[in-house]
Amino acid sequence: MLREFRLPDLGEGLTESEILNWHVSVGDTVQLNQVIADVETAKAVVELPSPYAGIVAHLHEQAGMVVEVGSPIVSFEVAVPAGAEAGEAGEPVQAKREPNLVGYGAVPDATGRPARRRRGQAPAPGTVPAAAPAVVPAESLSVPVPVPVPAAAPVRERPRSTPPVRKLARDMGVDLTQVQGSGPGGLVVRTDVVRAASPEAETTQTSVPDAAAAVPAPPAPAGREERTAISGMRKHTAAAMVASAFTAPHATVFLTVDVTPTMELLERLRQQPAFNGLKLSPLTLAAKAVCLGLRRFPSLNSRWDEQTKEIVRYNYVNLGIAAATPRGLMVPNIKDAQALSLHGLAAAVTSLAQTAREGRTQPADLAGGTISISNVGVFGVDAGTPILNPGEAGILALGAVRRQPWEYNGEIALRSVMTLSLSFDHRLVDGEQGAGFLSEVGAVLAEPALALAMA
Repeated sequence: MLREFRLPDLGEGLTESEILNWHVSVGDTVQLNQVIADVETAKAVVELPSPYAGIVAHLHEQAGMVVEVGSPIVSFEVAVPAGAEAGEAGEPVQAKREPNLVGYGAVPDATGRPARRRRGQAPAPGTVPAAAPAVVPAESLSVPVPVPVPAAAPVRERPRSTPPVRKLARDMGVDLTQVQGSGPGGLVVRTDVVRAASPEAETTQTSVPDAAAAVPAPPAPAGREERTAISGMRKHTAAAMVASAFTAPHATVFLTVDVTPTMELLERLRQQPAFNGLKLSPLTLAAKAVCLGLRRFPSLNSRWDEQTKEIVRYNYVNLGIAAATPRGLMVPNIKDAQALSLHGLAAAVTSLAQTAREGRTQPADLAGGTISISNVGVFGVDAGTPILNPGEAGILALGAVRRQPWEYNGEIALRSVMTLSLSFDHRLVDGEQGAGFLSEVGAVLAEPALALAMA
């Protein structure tokens, strides 16, 4: 029996993924849940397990192809179960959902195959997709066209979308019934929501006269510039940052702290056998300080629910740690960080950073964050105004630790000094609460012994 495996929705609400490489070839025998391919989504590289045990009959896609969710990628020849019959004339039997994989999403329509493209490859000149809409002159978009409306117009149904996209629409105050989906079969994707939330950007782009748009730009001299397709993680990060910046009213406060006691404590801890192999840095103590500070200032650990007009406050801390990787910015989070000791946080941060650098971060580790830390100091930066992760109320940035003259015990001494900056959602956090939280985090870093009193 021939079984077809379609690219699943990996539980992230994404519409496409790139096949990085195949671990199997035609004719190979595979076992159930054996890894058959590495797939890159906008968030992480995911190992794709086989939903069947059998022989690889056909690879529908090559490595390097960007494939839409629901598109067939591989077919297997599997043993016919007792009592089952193959389709007529040797036609493949449609595979049902298997319980061993999570996040397969809805079974796609049987007719037609979603379009796919090779990353960075433009469509051939003069070709138009079969389902492409008619081209409308740019100037006509700004002129309302009267449309006859029946006396009793039916209620418009909400277009299809995934749960993460619906949540983004709620957070951005977008009515999905008014959004035209650009995904497969009219599916509403994240970019559609962001575009609907910022119509002025689209108006600005479409207001360019057609005559100017029709004149091709002269080719740039060779070696003067290069172009890279916007895709994968960079595309996801850009959409998330735009959604956050234009949805949550950001405010940022700064605090410069003498962290000499923190640096001395970290040096002593590095000599302890229990911390062997763990990366100890100011980030470790800052993570503990954030968890402690949220006890007094829980508004920093909440989110704004536009759909229900409610403030959702978390009684747990999923602490996001911004990580710069070869694939771009990632913010995996430490689940239930409030329950971890300093040793536990050090181990979690070490593991999280190593996994992110190796590109092995799983989608579940990137979802569900409640507050984040960004350590910009590792790049030699003193301070910044970080942008909130969508759905979070606060993000703390740690600046570089610098030795400089500082007032100490009534005298000027050479001390280790760091600048902290906290961005917060002003809908959820008042200035007093934001300043109070930052002061409490700074107090712990200035005198780590306070952590014992606050624990």
